[in-house]
Amino acid sequence: MMIVVTTPTGHVGSRVVRLLLQAGVRPRVLVRDPGRLDAATRDRVDVRRGDLTDAAFVREATAGARTVFWVDPTPHSSEDPIETSDRTADPLIEAAQAGDVARVVLLSSVGAEKRHGAGHIDGLARIEERLDATSADTLHLRCAYFFTNLLMDLDGLAGGVLTTPFHPDVPMAWVDPRDIGDVVVARLLNDDWKGHEIQGVHGPEDLTFQQVAAVLTEALGRTIRLDVVGEDDVRGALRSAGLSPGAVEGIVGMSAGTRDLVPEQPRDVVTTTPTTLAAWAYAHLRPAVLKAAAG
Repeated sequence: MMIVVTTPTGHVGSRVVRLLLQAGVRPRVLVRDPGRLDAATRDRVDVRRGDLTDAAFVREATAGARTVFWVDPTPHSSEDPIETSDRTADPLIEAAQAGDVARVVLLSSVGAEKRHGAGHIDGLARIEERLDATSADTLHLRCAYFFTNLLMDLDGLAGGVLTTPFHPDVPMAWVDPRDIGDVVVARLLNDDWKGHEIQGVHGPEDLTFQQVAAVLTEALGRTIRLDVVGEDDVRGALRSAGLSPGAVEGIVGMSAGTRDLVPEQPRDVVTTTPTTLAAWAYAHLRPAVLKAAAG
């Protein structure tokens, strides 16, 4: 069984690699910088060094693999993130069309079901459609809002402020990326599923941002105040940071396009994962915020 894992040092990919090793599988990992893999892991995996935007590298590295776990590596800050996501997936699509890859598990997102109007998530929607047009067996994991997104504003949280463009009182699904990794590996190691499937990964419960602020207040040991900002405020901040118009709209569109979304996959025993925001925040966010506060 040859399984290819992309972005193996990311929040999800690193968990996938660790669990595959524990299951007795030697995965092939596609990585730009092998030095980012810890030495013990590097010695136990088949490392292919290259850039996922290099079509020749991806085709060569996926050759002979039965299954590929594909994580789109496109940064939200790309000049045209939707087009870049679509183009970066070209060699994977070609490999699936040619029969070089039999199965693909795609890390997708809640909001991809809209197909259009969800910012950079539209790029994942396009990849879903293109994969489903091949003869490969495909599974699209439509994941909720990552807990780890909170790590992007440690200074704000250290100052007692949680900033968001989302409605403060509308619940949405939140998930620990490690739990996504667990679901990925369960599906990678199961040879029984066929065809084109979609599975939601929704975390343990839906939370409003007001509830998130309350959870963080308890976990971080400091009062966290919610600051709701408008789309134009976000646009202005992103433009001031030097981002292109395409990147700005790709980022703003993700929140604007999913703000009132009810996921296509209902919450049930299959989509619900165990780790609570409170547990994750205490174990991972609290140390990071304390470090940021200490300067």
